[in-house]
Amino acid sequence: MTLRRKRRPDLALLLSLLLAACGQGSAGAPPEGEVIGLYSSLPIAWKEAADIRGLLADEGAPHWAMDALQQRGRVVPLDTLADAHGALPLPKRAMLVLAQPRPLTAQENVALDAWVRAGGRVLLFADPMLTSHSLFSPGDPRRPQDIVMLSPILGRWGLELQFDDAQGAGERLEDGIPVNLPGHFASLGNSGDASGKAGDVVAQCRIEASGLLARCRSGKGLILAVADAALLENPQNTADIGARRAILGDLLGQLPK
Repeated sequence: MTLRRKRRPDLALLLSLLLAACGQGSAGAPPEGEVIGLYSSLPIAWKEAADIRGLLADEGAPHWAMDALQQRGRVVPLDTLADAHGALPLPKRAMLVLAQPRPLTAQENVALDAWVRAGGRVLLFADPMLTSHSLFSPGDPRRPQDIVMLSPILGRWGLELQFDDAQGAGERLEDGIPVNLPGHFASLGNSGDASGKAGDVVAQCRIEASGLLARCRSGKGLILAVADAALLENPQNTADIGARRAILGDLLGQLPK
């Protein structure tokens, strides 16, 4: 089956404007030298809108997660993980937040793999059954990715994302992280410097929290993967935002330079 990659509206020309708009809600200067790339189908860097006018409308505060990231460094929203030269467009020691991304192209998989092995750090939210509300119907390219499709890069790291469709819906805490219909990671059994598939797996991973988390080292780089993205939702009770910020900050802090 061929997967057609859904595209957001043409945002490449708008990224600087959107980032500036999001930055208006942030207080204080970010830590010097920290660069945080953000690649996501979720409405974090830009809100859901039917057209460009809606995207640029200055209404309300930025997404709490965007504000939290900006408190830690200079956030660079990305519309691709592979530039014209086939490289991931971030410094080697930067951090990349992959939050329920669209399916990656072959070129993006290669670029991400090389960037991590050279020293990049990745915080990945990979949700097999996204529960966040969207303004757009299933099948609409503006809708966030409902089911994450990252098997090639996860397999490269020796991981498989699994989902128990018999579990009950509803937000709950697992290992201190809010989840809703989460997946769980499993080891392919051949991670390390060599494998049963001619050394195709390049990472060494440790599965934690009953599979909710996977911690991996690939070359000089680090990956922390979370098998759910409910943390990044806007909670109904705004009083819960502070707790979510703290949890996100803790996850980011587990990927030191």
